[in-house]
Amino acid sequence: MRSLVSNPWLFAALILAVNVGQLSLVTIVLPSVIVPFGGILAFSIWALITGVTIVPADEAGWVAMIPHSVTLVIELQAYVLVLLGAFLIGKRWLRPGSIGQATHRGGYLRGLQELGWLAIPAFVLLVIGAIWESLSLVYLVYPLQQWLL
Repeated sequence: MRSLVSNPWLFAALILAVNVGQLSLVTIVLPSVIVPFGGILAFSIWALITGVTIVPADEAGWVAMIPHSVTLVIELQAYVLVLLGAFLIGKRWLRPGSIGQATHRGGYLRGLQELGWLAIPAFVLLVIGAIWESLSLVYLVYPLQQWLL
């Protein structure tokens, strides 16, 4: 872990890989491709569990969350875009006629296409978020916690 933290750019690459691979693809997109709206449920469960586990236990932790809250805002925007894409897959599959498609398959494919377009700005936000998270954890949060303790 120290080798990752000592190289913020490597740390950012790892954060980006987790955010794109684990959260966006495995938690949101894959369940939604298999079961319409499944990724929305899976992400909701993940958010609940993660929210409960990362709540700071003391005052120093709450102060350290101030710079880290920017990370939460940036990454949450990206996940909302991916969740919107997951929603559109399900919506287009259920009501293909609303977009001029004759079959559920056509609606499903249109939903996948729309998800692909939403993935572009989501990826950009995740890159920005990974860089900010890495730099803020290394240069702001950790030193701030050490100073407060």
